[in-house]
Parts: sequence; structure tokens; C-alpha cells
Amino acid sequence: MTPYEPRSGHVLAQFTLLEPIGEGGFAWVWSARDQAGKSFALKLLKPKFSADPGFLSRFRQESLTAQALRHPNIVEAGGVIEVDGMVFFAMERYPGSVARELASGLLPEEVWIVRMAGGVAQGLAYAHDRGLVHRDIKPDNILLADDGRSVIGDFGLARTVTGYVTATGKALTIGTPHYLSPEQAQGRTLDGRTDLYSLGISLYRTATGQLPFRSRNWWELARMHVETPPAPPHELRPGLSRGLERVILRCLAKHPDDRYASATHLAEGLSARDPG
Repeated sequence: MTPYEPRSGHVLAQFTLLEPIGEGGFAWVWSARDQAGKSFALKLLKPKFSADPGFLSRFRQESLTAQALRHPNIVEAGGVIEVDGMVFFAMERYPGSVARELASGLLPEEVWIVRMAGGVAQGLAYAHDRGLVHRDIKPDNILLADDGRSVIGDFGLARTVTGYVTATGKALTIGTPHYLSPEQAQGRTLDGRTDLYSLGISLYRTATGQLPFRSRNWWELARMHVETPPAPPHELRPGLSRGLERVILRCLAKHPDDRYASATHLAEGLSARDPG
């Protein structure tokens, strides 16, 4: 173990690391508590990125932007901290996630799927209105509060990576392949509608228990996102309402112009869907 890897009991600033709770391509996520005993999740950049001045500069800048987001459906994050060779920020800790719920089986349509998606859409609408696109919406990044709210995590990191790749030309995969929008797969310009596609993939999975496109080959997955129509969700879950199915399939339109025009319109579509 190098001195730059997190470990249980390590004290970073006012936080004590407890245990790992996740890992992505760019960072580790650890549970922690502060000196007052409050629980947090810490996002710790991996050394490859924390030691890169270009990446770190963009990360600090995007972190400042993400800190300004104050919405009940977006995780509140603190500022970037650098100590003991580690670069990290602290986030509110939530007890659950949609990914964890999915591990237990299919989710009820009204209680879980519609309410979850509605909350995410409202959080995205708030962020999109401020010029922020998430770029990595997926069940792991949709957290669940004790009061039932769905809360979006990880604003800022995917945006950091996008800017870094654009500036440096380095080949890094941005986003999670199974949830990439067609325009992400093709390297095209992104706007908020890319998040609606990724939310549509998440909705499809929560509604049916399956992903619409599956392959172990990244390029094949990218091709499917761009070219292959998804199977209608009701074929996998016959009891699913056709109203929700229409919402999901509209989110999964290949061209952004054929999706909802905004996250606000998606939230309205979820509220207005009929059961037929």
C-alpha cells in the first residue's frame, strides 16, 4: 500500500476514514465522520489524477461551481481539501441508493420509479438552468434520503473529466458505458438532454430489472446506443403502465431533439402520464 491510498482510521483534516463504499475510474469513495461525529462520504481522487496539475486545476474550478448548487435533490458538497498527499471533498452521506434497491429486485412503479425519477428530473432542471450538465446519471449516482427523496450525487467530477479530455486530448472514458447517450458515444457536443437519456436508461433498468443494451465490448455498446432501438419495457415487465413506458422510450430517443426538451418537461411528463 502506498502512502497515497486511503485506509481505515486515517485522519484527513477534520475527517476520520471509516470504510470504503465505492470506487470509480477517477476516485475512491469512503465513509467518514467529522470531529462532531457527523457522517460524510469523502470522494478521494486517485494519485494519477490528483498529481496532474491540469486535472487538479479543472477539478478545483468545477468543484466551486458544484458547491453553488443548493437543491433538495442534489447532494451538497464541500470544497476541495488537499492534505497528506490526498485531494478530496466531502459530501452529505445518504443511507441508500437506487443501485442498492435494485439489488433486491424490481421496484414498485408509483412508490419508487415515478417518485425517484421526478426528484432527479427536478434536480437536473435546477442544474441545467445554471449551465451544468451531469454526464454520468446512473443508479449508483441516484442516492436516497431517509425522507424518500432521490438525490443526485457526483456533480462536478464528470464535468471536470470532460474539460480535461477536451483540453489535453487524452483518451479517457467519460461516463459509464451502459448509460452513455448516443451523443456521448459519438463525441458530439452535449447539453442537458444527454442527462435525460442516461436517466431513461436508469428508468428502464428500474422498471424492468434489465439494461436495454448489454455487451462486454465498449464499442459494441456505443454502437447500440447510437443505432439499436430498445425493446419495449412492457415486454420485460407486462404490468408496467404504458404511460411510464412512453416516458422511458421518449427519454431514450436516439436524437436529442426527439427527447423531452428539458428536465422540467420530463418532470411534467411523469406527472401527467396516463395509465393506459
